[in-house]
Amino acid sequence: MPVKPEYDAIVVGSGPNGLAAAITLARERLSVLLIEGKETIGGGMRTAELTMPGFHHDVCSAIHPVALSSPFFRSLDLAAYGLDWIHPPAALAHPFDDGSAILLKRSIGETAAQFGSDASRYAALMEPLAAHWAELAEDILGPLRMPRHPLITLRFAVRAQSSAQQLARSRFRDHRARALFAGIAVHAIQPLSQRGTAAAGLLLGAAAHAVGWPIPQGGSQKLADALGACFTSLGGTIETGRMVHSLEELPRARVVLLDITPRQMARIAGGTLPDGYRRRMESHRYGPGVFKIDWALAGPIPWKAAECLKAGTVHLGGTMEEIVAAENAAWKGEAVERPFVILAQQSLFDPSRAPAGRHTAWAYCHVPNGSSVDMTEQIEDQVERFAPGFRERILARSIMTPADMERYNPNYVGGDIGGGVRGMRELLIRPLGRWKAYTTPIKGVYLCSSSMPPGGGVHGMCGYHAAETALSHLL
Repeated sequence: MPVKPEYDAIVVGSGPNGLAAAITLARERLSVLLIEGKETIGGGMRTAELTMPGFHHDVCSAIHPVALSSPFFRSLDLAAYGLDWIHPPAALAHPFDDGSAILLKRSIGETAAQFGSDASRYAALMEPLAAHWAELAEDILGPLRMPRHPLITLRFAVRAQSSAQQLARSRFRDHRARALFAGIAVHAIQPLSQRGTAAAGLLLGAAAHAVGWPIPQGGSQKLADALGACFTSLGGTIETGRMVHSLEELPRARVVLLDITPRQMARIAGGTLPDGYRRRMESHRYGPGVFKIDWALAGPIPWKAAECLKAGTVHLGGTMEEIVAAENAAWKGEAVERPFVILAQQSLFDPSRAPAGRHTAWAYCHVPNGSSVDMTEQIEDQVERFAPGFRERILARSIMTPADMERYNPNYVGGDIGGGVRGMRELLIRPLGRWKAYTTPIKGVYLCSSSMPPGGGVHGMCGYHAAETALSHLL
């Protein structure tokens, strides 16, 4: 007689995708166990006192440009579990050496007005996307399938297939508009000369106008905690402090979903995988790593452009040409003296992040995968470039190298926070060479991490779609 499973489903890993998978399964009244190696849930959504007592820093994710666009997150009442979103007056500031800055605001008109002769071109680019944002987000954040809104998505795809560099040059004459778009497109974590990178600039720019780039009040841990509370309210069980080294260690279950990247699965699945599939996972392409700094500050960052104090995120890179050169260097395995820096200043809008009168800041740049080069001076030079006197306000700093990032979360191989390269090659051959995404050659075992469609970002859709695939085999 077959041995009865202890659970209907086990999910390994409690990042946004693991939590989304667990909730999706628990909604169907299945018994679900969520296992997390660390002592707290969250994956990249954790907040900790990294520098000094009373200063609360986001360990990885900080600003969430796609969270409110996620159909899965929108299906949950996370406010009922203690999550509140903060919307700064501007999603993004991009300062320049002359002391000016461009703000990416909710209003397309107000944003476009900053670009002079490019105002109408910017508005014409973003208005159709923002106007149909819910439909477009459903298709873009969906699994690999025919779009449900083909006309809207096709219009987007025509522009999205360009490189960010090409679209910015052909669309805009003003160097400020080009720089703003290029900086947003950097979130694709690919060279901006590569086809398809325009998609990130279009998507994240349109999201800023349609729904904003919010900050979780109290830190990213609050989002993880709200998702965890939602899961347990559905009857789910969470076990923390248990690192899984082999699939054989797991309790018996009908299905297992893994919020891990291919290289980790190759290790824990062992000889149960066909040789060819295991080799594909072991050779999975990972992109540049990140070098990250958190600061405890005596006061707000003294930006030359005071407008920067209105934005949750600040992009530090100057012109498009500088940004392109910095990102290309990371891909070529080279260090760069002027990295493109993505900075968040949450405490300006969330007083709970620091003691009264004090502030926090969070920043990172891309570096070659696994790089051991200390980028502290280069990152702080870039901040100082646009905010003279910044160093005088530093009370303490916490540094995370690519190796530190991987120790913090094994999914961040070589410091790659995106789960691997998401280029045209990966789109055409499908993840891991399988037409049916999320499935593996092991019956009942699925991958639900950001290495799967639709890719990186705090949206939970990789986990949601993987769980839906598993449910189609269970129910």
